[in-house]
Amino acid sequence: MPPSPVGNLERWRSQLRARYFRLGAALGVLLFLTALWRITQGEWNIPLSRVFELLSPFLPAAESETAEALVIRAVRLPRFFAAAGAGGLLAVSGVVLQGLLANPLAEPYTLGIAAGAAFGGAVGFFFDRLAVTPTAFAGALGSLALVNLIARKNGGSGAYLVLAGIVANAVLSAGVTLLKAVADDKLGAIVLWLMGSFSGASPAAARLVWLGAAITLVPAWLYGRRLDAVSLGEGQGEMLGVDEKKLRRRLLCAASLGTAMSVSSFGIIGFVGLVAPHVLRLLIGPSHRPLLVFSFLAGALLTALADGAAQRLGELPVGVITALIGGPFFCWILVKRK
Repeated sequence: MPPSPVGNLERWRSQLRARYFRLGAALGVLLFLTALWRITQGEWNIPLSRVFELLSPFLPAAESETAEALVIRAVRLPRFFAAAGAGGLLAVSGVVLQGLLANPLAEPYTLGIAAGAAFGGAVGFFFDRLAVTPTAFAGALGSLALVNLIARKNGGSGAYLVLAGIVANAVLSAGVTLLKAVADDKLGAIVLWLMGSFSGASPAAARLVWLGAAITLVPAWLYGRRLDAVSLGEGQGEMLGVDEKKLRRRLLCAASLGTAMSVSSFGIIGFVGLVAPHVLRLLIGPSHRPLLVFSFLAGALLTALADGAAQRLGELPVGVITALIGGPFFCWILVKRK
């Protein structure tokens, strides 16, 4: 007797849940091992048993002021959490943008959002350090609006969207260079900020990127079913009863704000939002709710590892490492789509 459709559906769901569990466990273990590597290794190697002692909430007050404790608590732990939070945030932003625009090449870097945030943030340095995040957000939104306008004038296809993003990237990068040329005494701060490094990550900056990740991830997960409908293509969501304009407005603002919070703290880190979602989509399919969660974990893992490699190579900007990984990946997607 052939199996019933209901039985096949239940078997498929059971296999999918098992795949989610295995993937979640693998990413969780890898992220935990990466955290141990990042916290124990460095110019001053501290044994793992000693690290656990120093992280204990019951550590005596006198011992919490030692050099070892300060290195672990004030330097390495914030750095790891900052890298993981920023990577997860950028990966989630990539999933949101690719779903909303139905374009696999969309991510904060290729659409010019990161460059817009960098330009806005650089303008903020001319006023006050506290103005960097709001001006970065304004720059990200302005860049996104400009890219959409250019693409819409040419039909609004995905290819034009990416081309418009490349143009916006070039123009805004030139704008940042111009700002650096006239920055005078602020030049050092702007250059250091744009290098895209986690070497000076503070606990406050780490909390800021995790807040940005929550601002992007939570609404995207809540609108996950609608995101599935919109990602089918232009107008497909409307046919299924989804208000596409409202959804795009809300989630694009959330993704832009999240990206601006990452860029304003740690500079431009490209391609994380491209690599992590595409690899996860191959493993678990296009459904956005699980894709968002697993992409967050994969983006966190990728950026934490890239930051470790950047530190080992003499504190290179972490954006260099992610670009070396993401650039060829971007070309592979272009060739595959052709």
